[in-house]
Amino acid sequence: MHRKKIVIIGGGPAGYIAAVRAAQSGAETHLVEMSQLGGTCLNTGCVPTKTLLGIGEFYRKAKLAVVPGVKSLAELDWPSALAHKNAIVKRLADGVSWLLNKNGVHIHNGRAILLPGLRVQTGDKILDSDAVILAVGSTDSGLEFPGFDNEGVIDSAEALSLREPPDSILIVGGGVVGMEFATLYTCLGSQVTVVEMLPEILPDTDAEIARSLREKLQADGIRFYVGAKLSKVVKTENALDAYIIINGQQEKHSADKVLLAVGRKPNISGLGLESLGVRTNHGAIAVDENFMTNIPGLYAVGDCNAVMMLAHAAMGQGAAAVGHIFDGMQYYKHTHIPVCIYTSPEIASVGMTEQQLIEKGIPYVVGRFDLSGNSKAVIAGESGFIKIITGNEFGEILGVHMIGPGVTEIIAQAALCMNMEGTADDLANTIYAHPTVSESMGEVAMAVTNVQAPGCDRPRGATGPGVRQAPECDRPRGATGPG
Repeated sequence: MHRKKIVIIGGGPAGYIAAVRAAQSGAETHLVEMSQLGGTCLNTGCVPTKTLLGIGEFYRKAKLAVVPGVKSLAELDWPSALAHKNAIVKRLADGVSWLLNKNGVHIHNGRAILLPGLRVQTGDKILDSDAVILAVGSTDSGLEFPGFDNEGVIDSAEALSLREPPDSILIVGGGVVGMEFATLYTCLGSQVTVVEMLPEILPDTDAEIARSLREKLQADGIRFYVGAKLSKVVKTENALDAYIIINGQQEKHSADKVLLAVGRKPNISGLGLESLGVRTNHGAIAVDENFMTNIPGLYAVGDCNAVMMLAHAAMGQGAAAVGHIFDGMQYYKHTHIPVCIYTSPEIASVGMTEQQLIEKGIPYVVGRFDLSGNSKAVIAGESGFIKIITGNEFGEILGVHMIGPGVTEIIAQAALCMNMEGTADDLANTIYAHPTVSESMGEVAMAVTNVQAPGCDRPRGATGPGVRQAPECDRPRGATGPG
């Protein structure tokens, strides 16, 4: 029997997962990486950002003594924080290398160029293959304006390695990256200003949740300019003067640093795509439902296809492409992929938003539970809410959206339920541990199914076309569950 040979270009989440799956499936597997194993997520994205966010949030709580019974003597040791971040990145990157080696993946360090006939050149080697998987990731979109190249105008990678937290920072972009850095530097004591071109931050997020986060961050001292545009940055002796256009008027705002966080774009240049006639779409590699390009046997997974630019989506796509190579099947449900935003409070969602359902004309029911009625949230001194959206006729879960403490850890239960074609009844009939934030899923599921949750006595009108009435639980604080 012919042993398949698969070449993967890129060692980020999509690439190394694809490589491990291919090797475990019996293929002779080669992975070409020109930089660091683990990709952006591990080295300059998800992992270092979340490490510093954890340190920043702990420091903020300790410094402000927001926990009753705790007095503050907290001091920030930034060099130690950076050393801890770097140690975690190295440990996890070493783990990726170990995993690839353990599974017999051949690792090639260098740039890869595609050749006709599913061949890949790296250095002076030419690798033949039965299939090639492109997992080359993305890069910062960047933004060019007068003064964009001034010292102190930085990108997200530089923002993770500053010698010290700036006294003030202006963040251009109110998306996920911008909001996470806004949270981080606010926790560290910086004065943060956010400039967003659209009318609201987090444009792809449930509108009520985006507004709730902005209001919370404003209360923490962050200044927002929405519907605004950065026109230029002028370097002065002591700072950077950023000129912002809002409502047709230009305002000047001074800051020590200007962070460009306007999104990412597929990193597909220099691969030889054009010479092979690989089809692209708006700067991304075009793929079908199996992540195959228009060239048979050539796949593109992760950020480079721009289907969903998330590390865990990239991992799922890498595994799906390998599955298709081996048995013609892939198991990737794009509608059931959770999105997590590690702000304070956290945000998590899966499925469609109300606005998306309205635009599609899909009737729905929405239930909502305020975490002021959840014992664990009250104990933690946190707030937020969870909403579940179901189909109007059958009760299938169409979307779940959360803001509050630890919601990034509990969104998986919603994704699992959706993946198994579960309904709100399934969530409502589950017995949850008490006290936990996750038991709020049962409460909001009871709301959306019109089951009267204990302590609920007031109906709430659900919104959207063709919805029926869904009650909301307005319970006394800390009244979650029996007793």
